[in-house]
Amino acid sequence: MQSEKQKPTSNESPQAKAPGLRASANHNGAEEFFGKTIEATQDIAQRIEQDKTVQKTKEYWHPLGPGLTTGASDDDPSGIGTYSQTGAQFGFQLLWLSAFTFPLMAIIQEMCARIGLVTGRGLAGNIRIHFSRKVIYVAACLLLAANTFNIGADLGAMAKATQLLLPTEPYALLVIGFGFLSVSLQILTPYARYAKYLKWLALVLFAYIASAFLAHLDWVTVLRHGVTPSISFSKEQLFLICGILGTTISPYLFFWQTSQEVEEAILEGRTSIASRRGTTPAAVKRMRIDVWSGMLLSNLVMFFIIAACGAILFTHGITNITTAAQAAEALRPFAGDATYFLFAIGIIGTGMLAIPVLAGSSSYALSEAFGWREGLYRQLKHAKAFYGVIALSTLVGIALNFVGLDPIKALIYAAVANGIVAPIVLCMIVLISSDRRVMGEWVNKPYITVIGWATTMLMAAAGIAAIVSLL
Repeated sequence: MQSEKQKPTSNESPQAKAPGLRASANHNGAEEFFGKTIEATQDIAQRIEQDKTVQKTKEYWHPLGPGLTTGASDDDPSGIGTYSQTGAQFGFQLLWLSAFTFPLMAIIQEMCARIGLVTGRGLAGNIRIHFSRKVIYVAACLLLAANTFNIGADLGAMAKATQLLLPTEPYALLVIGFGFLSVSLQILTPYARYAKYLKWLALVLFAYIASAFLAHLDWVTVLRHGVTPSISFSKEQLFLICGILGTTISPYLFFWQTSQEVEEAILEGRTSIASRRGTTPAAVKRMRIDVWSGMLLSNLVMFFIIAACGAILFTHGITNITTAAQAAEALRPFAGDATYFLFAIGIIGTGMLAIPVLAGSSSYALSEAFGWREGLYRQLKHAKAFYGVIALSTLVGIALNFVGLDPIKALIYAAVANGIVAPIVLCMIVLISSDRRVMGEWVNKPYITVIGWATTMLMAAAGIAAIVSLL
């Protein structure tokens, strides 16, 4: 019998209990640690959210849209090839062109955006109303031809750039894959989401700015050439200047910018032309920030690509660069793997941004010219002709890579078509945006009209020079 003084004993000894106690203590300690970590993370996130710089950045980023996308799409793989050749062949001598083209480009794109905001129609739709329909028919068809050649060259450049990173991937499969991916995104993705994709894709351009900093530039020399005009008047240099002007002030940007302003209005619920007519000071202010930001980014990228190639390729006697992928390969031995990879990634990213803009601008122009239903906000079944032009232009661009057409020749044909279209369309842009009956209180200021006409004459001269130089 158990004594009354004897206490019952546990089946487990203190040694047996110790591991369980330690496990419980470790669990509580881990829980406390993770709890404190979560609290600290939330505190940091809240502080970042409340930081004035972060708040201002978000306020600046949020309204950006059509202008940023349009400016970024201007630096397509073909444009990158032109800038690379400029730096390789002439060093820093033509750096000043980026500062020269920036205000011209921004003012023209602002005119296009205002036309879209005030009239509620795309550029081709306005030209169709106010001018002879034959003019817009010819302009739209030439635009389609130029953009299709450009799409073909860009797809080829993207495939070559991918092979720089993944050498075993077949060229044909890459060209076809990029083309079909672009068309699928345009047709199957709702406009609101697709516009966000394009907006974020614009950030890939910072790869070129980063690559220039990795090139260890002599910034004093670079900045001096950036603000000091210099021309040797050689045939080669004049041809490149015409190429840069044609790349930066290009017709497809005019049509895309105007139509994207209309798309944004439709996204806000203004689905009829009557509801879209007219604008507000707040909308115009937002548009100007958007447009000038996009054109600034575009011209900064041009500046840094010319600077990087001028500092590295020109200095080492590598003066014959015909494609963006070739520029990346030439830079690698001197600037290292980081610059090489940044250039290659940038080519792919800018191509994914530019091809939809090229194909889309052709479709907007043709659809508005012929009175077809148009708009990326529409579903395929409601705008078959509009999406058909996008698909056809991209498919022909794919095919151009398999018929033996040299990509440089494709760009030359595109340059000739753009050289004819640009002055004609610019003339109509200036006339429409200067007409108070159309624009009301948002008509051009006199100095804006003067700059518009000066840009038109400059592009006419550049177009004639480019065509003559090819004969």
